[in-house]
Amino acid sequence: MNGLLKFITCGSVDDGKSTLIGHMLYDAKLLFADQERSLELDSKVGSREGNIDYSLLLDGLMAEREQGITIDVAYRYFTTERRSFIVADTPGHEEYTRNMAVGASFAELAVILVDASQGVLVQTRRHARICSLMGIKHFVFAVNKMDLIHFDRNRFKKIEKEIRMLLAEFDYESVKIIPVSATEGDNITTESEHMTWYRGGTLLSYLEEIDVHADDVEKGFTMPVQRVCRPNHTYRGFSGQIETGKLNVGDEITALPSKEKANVKSIICAGKEVESAKKGQAVTVQLDKEVDVSRGCVLVSGARPTVGNLFTAKLLWMDDSELVAGKNYLLKLGTKKIPAVVMNIKHKIDVNTGSEVSADAIYKNEIAECDISVSEKIVFDEFAQNPTLGALILIDRITHMTSACGVVMHKLNRADNLTYHEMDITREQRENQKGQKARTIWLTGLSGSGKSTLANALEKRLFAIGKHTMTLDGDNVRMGLNKNLGFKEQDRIENIRRIAEVSKLMNDAGVIVINSFVSPYKRDRRNAKEIIGGDNFIEVYVSTPLEECERRDVKGLYKKARMGEIQNFTGISSPYEPPENPDISINTAEHDIETCVDILLEQLEDKI
Repeated sequence: MNGLLKFITCGSVDDGKSTLIGHMLYDAKLLFADQERSLELDSKVGSREGNIDYSLLLDGLMAEREQGITIDVAYRYFTTERRSFIVADTPGHEEYTRNMAVGASFAELAVILVDASQGVLVQTRRHARICSLMGIKHFVFAVNKMDLIHFDRNRFKKIEKEIRMLLAEFDYESVKIIPVSATEGDNITTESEHMTWYRGGTLLSYLEEIDVHADDVEKGFTMPVQRVCRPNHTYRGFSGQIETGKLNVGDEITALPSKEKANVKSIICAGKEVESAKKGQAVTVQLDKEVDVSRGCVLVSGARPTVGNLFTAKLLWMDDSELVAGKNYLLKLGTKKIPAVVMNIKHKIDVNTGSEVSADAIYKNEIAECDISVSEKIVFDEFAQNPTLGALILIDRITHMTSACGVVMHKLNRADNLTYHEMDITREQRENQKGQKARTIWLTGLSGSGKSTLANALEKRLFAIGKHTMTLDGDNVRMGLNKNLGFKEQDRIENIRRIAEVSKLMNDAGVIVINSFVSPYKRDRRNAKEIIGGDNFIEVYVSTPLEECERRDVKGLYKKARMGEIQNFTGISSPYEPPENPDISINTAEHDIETCVDILLEQLEDKI
């Protein structure tokens, strides 16, 4: 018997994915008697006028049966005399593309359905690109509903040509194009009597015979560490799954990113001590000396993944909100989860033509190439070399939803030539010289809330008691350092990032920084806090209500925004996201400025 084959069925809406797999299971006698009887009974109230509706075997949700579409991924396990299979039947509707990507991430082969009456559609092309993005190298195109076009050979040949043109853009190892009828069973498990002009075999026979198990491109040993096992003070082991290669007791390994070396003292697999272990096995490795290893590190031997913090990735964007350069997320790669920033969008991929298109933003279901920076050095590899160390997801830091999945294309070399220089004069020495703790006091709130007035008054009081300070005001910074930035979302993100970096440098100089910026987005303030340092960042929410801010309208901006003369104005045509847990909250409508400063100083006393 051939080995296990994991495959996915995908394609556009109503191309017949569920029907095809259902008919395959039914004709191959792979159903239990009660399943077969239930299918026959359910079909009597189905959409085929009492005839068997094979899609009901996979469309298990009530909403799927009512709408006649697949919504969630349906997995089926079955075995023939020649092979075992796991199939993921995935949605065709554009709204559920993220579900289709989940199915593709596990598969070794893709069965992509094409409606013979419609040909290759946009969603067909999108699914083919996603399968390629996920590393699938083996494709079967099932040209379905041949019965609706009267088994027309010329029409099939025309669609076959379209498919070949689409495949020319991908790197694949095998492809098979089969004309089928999922409802009637032609070329599913038995050869069609209606298409005597096709003699390429049935779909099931092809799936039983194809060899999809290629040799590893990466020959060395790699194991991302999932857990540090410390049952007692005498034992310290590192647990994980071997992703490539083989490991023996006595082998020298390197722990990345620290690059420390040690020898393997013991290997535990399935609760027993063994002399060696290979790819796919979950093990606990004990080393002969202490090394700096924690979850997210990678043990290697004879392999050379990259250690760095900059790389280019190809992403499938799955979030309802768009991606713009500068947004920060949590990146999950291997067993490592770490803050990351999408530095810039290089281009997006046109789904129809495969061409590269310049873009300032990426929207749901679009594919793009982006440069990504992570907050510290991690271990990664090109996806083509090591899928485990080259596959990633981006997680929204507020909602914790998966925003994107993608693959590492290559590292960026610009960071290799940069080295952070430690100075002889430290931040602590500068703080001691000035007799203060260098902190960044970040005032956020709507325009007109009183931030600038409050920041100015606070600095005067701190200056009067001998503190060394610097105030950064939104308008002042935009008239100099950030004069090249506008007010679109990506510009606001970059504005806050630059301010945070400047604030950090001033804190390193021992200076107390007072920042007065609208900074409307939670994620940007969170990113600023990470740049500056959590212990050094004091968030002050100037919570003056919109009505009061608009009544004051010191600069006449609200009036212009209401008249449509100013676009993307916070509070009117652009959102403001209030801090959920600010360090200090103050409403300038309730107190005069001097009282507000008194309140601030009282709460800042122990912090500066």
